[in-house]
Amino acid sequence: MTFYLSPITIHAQDSIPKQPKIGLVLSGGGAKGLAHIGVLKVIEEAGIKIDYIGGTSMGAIIGGLYASGYTATQLDSIFNNTDYDAVIQDFIPRSSKNFYEKANDERYAFALPFNKFKIGIPTALSKGLYNYNMITRLTATVRHERDFKKLPIPFLCIATDIETGQEVLLDQGFLAQSILASGAFPSLYSPLVIDGKYLIDGGVINNYPLDEVKKMGADIIIGVDVQDDLKDRESLKDATRILVQISNLQMIQKMQEKKKRTDVYIRPNVEEYSVISFDKGTKIIDAGEEAALSVIEQLNKLSSSYYKQKTIVPLTERDSLYVSAITHTQLENYTRAYIVGKLRFKPGRKISFAELKQGIENLNATQNFGSINYTIEEDGEGDRINLNLTENPYRAFLKLGLHYDGLFKSGILVNFTQKKMLFKNDILSADLVLGDNFRYYLDYYVDNGFYWSFGIKSKFIGFNRNVTTDFSQGVLFTSEDVNSINVDFSDFTNQIYMQTVFIQKFLVAGGLEYKHLKLKSETLNTGNPLIENSDYISAFGYLKYDSFDNKYFPKRGWSFNGDVQAFFYSSDYTNTYNNFSILKAEAGIAQKLFNRTTLFIQTDGGLTIGEQTVPFFNFVFGGYGFYPINNFKPFYGYDFLSFAGNSYVKALFQLDYEIFKKNHVNFSANFANAGDKIFESDEWLTKPSYTGYGFGYGLETIFGPVEIKHSWSPETKDHHTWFSVGFWF
Repeated sequence: MTFYLSPITIHAQDSIPKQPKIGLVLSGGGAKGLAHIGVLKVIEEAGIKIDYIGGTSMGAIIGGLYASGYTATQLDSIFNNTDYDAVIQDFIPRSSKNFYEKANDERYAFALPFNKFKIGIPTALSKGLYNYNMITRLTATVRHERDFKKLPIPFLCIATDIETGQEVLLDQGFLAQSILASGAFPSLYSPLVIDGKYLIDGGVINNYPLDEVKKMGADIIIGVDVQDDLKDRESLKDATRILVQISNLQMIQKMQEKKKRTDVYIRPNVEEYSVISFDKGTKIIDAGEEAALSVIEQLNKLSSSYYKQKTIVPLTERDSLYVSAITHTQLENYTRAYIVGKLRFKPGRKISFAELKQGIENLNATQNFGSINYTIEEDGEGDRINLNLTENPYRAFLKLGLHYDGLFKSGILVNFTQKKMLFKNDILSADLVLGDNFRYYLDYYVDNGFYWSFGIKSKFIGFNRNVTTDFSQGVLFTSEDVNSINVDFSDFTNQIYMQTVFIQKFLVAGGLEYKHLKLKSETLNTGNPLIENSDYISAFGYLKYDSFDNKYFPKRGWSFNGDVQAFFYSSDYTNTYNNFSILKAEAGIAQKLFNRTTLFIQTDGGLTIGEQTVPFFNFVFGGYGFYPINNFKPFYGYDFLSFAGNSYVKALFQLDYEIFKKNHVNFSANFANAGDKIFESDEWLTKPSYTGYGFGYGLETIFGPVEIKHSWSPETKDHHTWFSVGFWF
C-alpha cells in the first residue's frame, strides 16, 4: 500500500438505562469476507452503533480493524489499495535481499527443502508477513492495548489449536497477531504460536462466533455469513475449494441452528467467488452492500430504536515508533548481532513502520526462519519489539532452473544449497548446468553481516560458437584471411575473497583469482588449433550498489558497479604477456515516466592499463540474453561476440511499456566506441562507431523472463532476432 490511513475514535453516546446492546458477528470466507466492508457501510449509514464484534478468519481481520477505530469507508480504501499478489504468497522485495541473496535467488525457478536425500514440502505457501506488517501498522494506535474489551469497540476472534483440535478464543494479547492467527488458512499461511499454542484458521472449528459475542453482553445479533454451502463435484475444481469444503463439513450443520438465533441475518451473494478471489474485491464489497440493503428495513427499525452514533472524527496518527529495545527468541544458530544487522536498525532510535516492514522482510529474505512474527510492547517512553523467530528446520535446498539463449543455447540448472555446513552463518551453493554447454558454479560463503565476510568461488564455463571477432582487433583474421572462426571457449576460474557492506548499502569486496583460459579453433590453418592456453593470477576489488526493484524489468532504482583487476602472473602460452590491469564501471537508473512506462538509462566503460595487454581479456560486444562472463558485453544490432577492444565507452537507452501485468514491450538504443586505448586521445568522445537498435516483447513468468528481441545496426545493415527463456545463469 502506498499510503496510510488513520484510525478513528468512536465517541461514546449518552447511555440509556438498560439499552439493549448490539453485537456484530462476521464469518470467515477468505476473499469473500471483503463483503463485510459493504455491510458495514450500510450499517454506518443507518446510524447503528455496534457494541461488540466477534469474527473468525477474514471476519476477524475486518472486525478487528473496525473495532480498533476504522470506518467502513476507510476499510474500503485500505483493501482496494492492497497488493493481493503479496497477500497470497511470500513476496520478498528485491530491496530486502543482500547482494549474495539477489545473485543466488535470481537464477532459480523452484526451490524445495532437502534433507537426508528426501525432498521436503513447505508447511504453507506463505508466512503471511505482508499481512502481518500491514495489520500491525494499521492497528498502531492500539498496539499497547492487551485487553480487546478496551478497544474502541470490544472485540474477540476465534482460532484453532491444530495440535489439540480445540477452539481458542482470543480476546487478549497483541491485536495484529491474534487476528492473523484467526485467519491463518491451512496450507496458504503458516500457523502462529501464541502462548505456546500452535494456531491456525478459526474457521476450522467455529466460523461464526455467535455464542461468544452473546457472552460479551450482546442482546441483539447482526450476523454476516459469507461461508460456502456444500458444493458438488463439478464445483470442486481446485485445491482451495476442496480445503474449504473440508473445513465447512461440520460448520454447515451448526450454521442452521446459529442462523435461527441471529436477529438480523445477512448473507451476501458471493458463491461465484473463491477464498482467493481478491482481484474481485470491488465486486465482493458491492455484493455485501447489496445484501445489507436487502434487509435495510430491519436495520432502520433497529436504528430507530436507539440513539444514532455521532459523526466519526478521524484522528491524525504519526507513522513512527521509538524503538527502546529489541528482543528475540533464543536461537541456536544465529547471534543477536546477525538479527539486528539484518533488521538494519538498532534500539535507541525512531523508525517508521516502513522501516520496520523492511527489517522483517530482510530477515525473511535470508530464508533462515520457518516462521517470523513480532509484538510491540510499551516500554517507558518507547516501544520494545519482541521478535518471535523459529529457525528453518531445513538446512539444505534443491533448486532448479532452465534457460535458453543464442550463446550458451539450452541449459538445465540444478543447484544444491547447504546452510550451516561448518559455521553458523555459512552457505554452500553448487550449480550444475547440463545442456548444450556444460558449466558449473561453486560458492562457499560465510555471511557476517556488516562485518567482513569471507568466501571461495569456483566456476567452469564453456561454449562453442562461430564468432566474427578474434579478440585482438582483427590481427588473427588478417593473417588467416578469414572473417569468422569457430571457437571452443573455456574458462576455469577460482577466487578467494572478502567483502563487507559499507554504510548499509554498498558492497565492498576484494580478493585473489586464479584463471585458466583456453581457446581453440579448427578453422585456423596453422596446424595448431590452440589460440590460448594460459594460467593467470590476479588481485581484484569491486564496489557495488543495486536498488532496482526488478533485475530484468526495473521500474525504479539505480545501480553502480566499479571493478578493478590487476594481473601479475601468467604461464604465458602466447609469449606476449606483461603485467596489466583492467578497470571498468557501469551505472544505471530506472525511472517511471507514466503509469506503465519506464525509462532505463545505463552507461558503462572500461580500459586496460599496461604497455601490452592480453587480447583474450578484451571487452567483446554483441548479442543479448546471456549471463555475462569476463568482459563479454551485450549489444543490440550486432551478433554475439562481434567486435572487441581493450577500452570502450557505451550508453544504453530503453523505454519499457507494461501493456498489461507482467507483459512488456520495449524499444532500445545503444551506442559505443571501442578500440585500442581510446582514452589516450579524444577518440572516445567522437561520434559512436557502433550503434544498434532493438525492440522486443518480454513476459515475466515463474521460470524467469521469456523474451524475443529484434535488433538491427545502421553500420552493418544486419538484422538479428534473439530468443531468451528463463533466468540468466
